[in-house]
Amino acid sequence: MKKLAIFDFDGTLFDSVDDVVKSFNEALTVYGFPTVTREEYIGKLGGNIDEIVSLMLKDNATPENLESFKNTYLKIYYGSKKENSIPFPGTYETLKELESRNVFLAINSNRFTDSIESFVEKFFGDVDFLSIEGHDFDIPTKPSPEGINRIIEKAGVCAEDSIFIGDSSTDIETAKNAGIDCLIVKWGYGNEKDFENDHVLEDIEEISEILKYF
Repeated sequence: MKKLAIFDFDGTLFDSVDDVVKSFNEALTVYGFPTVTREEYIGKLGGNIDEIVSLMLKDNATPENLESFKNTYLKIYYGSKKENSIPFPGTYETLKELESRNVFLAINSNRFTDSIESFVEKFFGDVDFLSIEGHDFDIPTKPSPEGINRIIEKAGVCAEDSIFIGDSSTDIETAKNAGIDCLIVKWGYGNEKDFENDHVLEDIEEISEILKYF
């Protein structure tokens, strides 16, 4: 049985993409760039904010545009109410059940750490997360295993006792690079190709299905 559960954030614990796309399009409009659909944005997910912005701006992705647009987007996003960003059904209950089984809980995401912490405080205030490893400009982001490695070291467990739960190919590669098992959720922003990856132990329909591993 596993002792450490490491979760991706967007598309795994939280349904958050609609608020991101709304703010992203507001920023694109400021610069007169073409807006994007939800599906177009999801198709570019996986990297950190710099990588996503670069992919979305396409031919407009000059160094000056990237930095200016990113700052505008972040100002809009952080100032928004983010009313559509909520946990997926059953997430809180499953986290509390894992906690009752003395499982270490952690998050490893390419979202900024302070943003993750604000959502955790709002919706999971009484859930004890051992560690939240978000995006930091000084540290490589997923699929680098550095975040997972720090979490495992802090938990004091071995790789074999740890499992990563995510929704995308980036999460699979992160788990593979860290040498730990991986579960993929089907309610997130991944696709059928991700579900069929050889490194995935199982693709799951409901979050409570992960409990059998702990």
